[in-house]
Amino acid sequence: MPKVALYARYSSENQRDTSIEDQLRLCRLHAEKQSWTIVDSYTDRAISGASLLRPGIQELIQDATRGRFEIVLAEAMDRLSRDQEDIAGLFKRMQFGGVRIVTLSEGDVTHLHIGLKGTMNALFLKDLADKVRRGLRGRVEHGKSGGGNAYGYDVVKKFAANGDPVRGDRTINEAESSIIRRIFEDYAGGKSPKRIATELNRDRIKAPSGGDWGFSTINGNLKRGNGILNNEMYIGRLVWNRQRFIKDPDTGKRVSRMNPQSEWITLDVPELRIIDQDLWDQAKARQRSVKADRETGDSNRLHERQRGKYLLTGLTKCGSCGGGYSMVSADLVGCSTARNKGTCDNRLNIRRNQLEARVLTALKDHLMNPELFAVFCDEFTRRMNERRIEASTNINAAQSEIPRIERDLERLVDRFLKDDGAADALHARMKQLEGRKRELQEFLASAETPPPVLHPSMAVIYRERVAALHEALQQDETRAQAAEVIRSLVSEIVLTPAGGLLEIDVGGDLAGILTIAAAGKQQKSPSLAGTGSDGSQVMMVAGTGFEPVTFRL
Repeated sequence: MPKVALYARYSSENQRDTSIEDQLRLCRLHAEKQSWTIVDSYTDRAISGASLLRPGIQELIQDATRGRFEIVLAEAMDRLSRDQEDIAGLFKRMQFGGVRIVTLSEGDVTHLHIGLKGTMNALFLKDLADKVRRGLRGRVEHGKSGGGNAYGYDVVKKFAANGDPVRGDRTINEAESSIIRRIFEDYAGGKSPKRIATELNRDRIKAPSGGDWGFSTINGNLKRGNGILNNEMYIGRLVWNRQRFIKDPDTGKRVSRMNPQSEWITLDVPELRIIDQDLWDQAKARQRSVKADRETGDSNRLHERQRGKYLLTGLTKCGSCGGGYSMVSADLVGCSTARNKGTCDNRLNIRRNQLEARVLTALKDHLMNPELFAVFCDEFTRRMNERRIEASTNINAAQSEIPRIERDLERLVDRFLKDDGAADALHARMKQLEGRKRELQEFLASAETPPPVLHPSMAVIYRERVAALHEALQQDETRAQAAEVIRSLVSEIVLTPAGGLLEIDVGGDLAGILTIAAAGKQQKSPSLAGTGSDGSQVMMVAGTGFEPVTFRL
């Protein structure tokens, strides 16, 4: 009997969790009528169908490529996806894997369905988005909020005469509005956003997110109108449609785009004013002054230097608070939480080139100590042998069973041709054997390739490879590539203050280390090809239960 996988999804608008069970129940009834064997059910709850970035549909696609089933059954095509490009791509993947798509609404899905129904679903999404925007615009034009709630206001909950909720009304939150006035007064008085954030955190005042204040929460983005200092609602001016969101076709994620100012909707709402005009103007004047200083002064050049990605970007962490270590001046690295929020007392800095030199030396001299690596190889080999014995037993059994099935099939065919009066029974037995043979072939096709054997000499080769990478960092044409390879060797770098000094703990990515060593073992001279084709095999080491290598400098 054909194997079938069921798929169900509901989005959050006007649907309930029981919708999933209703869809699956109807699909099960249909599968039973068709005498299909249900292998598994895949679901996505309260997730839009406008993208394939859903855990349920992604798991279904992966299992389809492994040959777990021959049919995908859903209530309708729009349950799978409403995006025209996505549904076409899904259809192609299923065709490649020999999997049919069947829905209760459309039946067997064909190219014609993909073209016509996919277009209709895409138009439905666009029409729905247009209707939502028209509704929001009408709400804004009546002086109501057309988006989320801003810091300093409370949502007013009330209902119309017919019982429908009335949305978009706001009222001033007195406690939060006093914080907003404090921020504007401090900024206009000359305090920096970082200092303001530090003082708010010191006074245990919660940020809009409920966590700690950061300077970006206060500063925001002047052009986009976000951040405390740029929210025009605080002077009784409601601005809507300043930006729009579109989906990136490569990632499926939403990205924002600024709308032309002519498309903005601006409305006066004096009852929601928190900041008087004089204080607002003073804050704006200081913003313009700071911006002019950055554009013309040395601070702008320093900012540009800071933005450049350095060798250990994103890998360094503070051992006191867990926050990131980042550039705090032209050549110093420090705790960004301590500097920007004031909630960490770790004020120790380290020169960037000094940190990089110590980490590079450690990578070469500590991460692959030959004696320790020999011990690791023994343990690794023991565990891998256990896995190999278990896997080989199953594989050998499957390989020996297939010839027996083929011999049985040949005998059944001979009996069938002789017409010994048991044709139906023979045919049923042949189908059973063919099904078993197919299962064994699928198992053998998906069986893992045994991991490579490690040799203690890899430790020596690894040292040579890292030394070559260190030299490559000094050359302009190979610096970027060498930096990426080196970054792949480190999982994290933790800097912890101790007795007025910084202790540095470096965690090595075991899979990356072995990849570098394995690639070097295949080459007579070390080069930058540390991420060769053999890397995917060595990466399996990361899943064998060994902890990443960690050492202290």
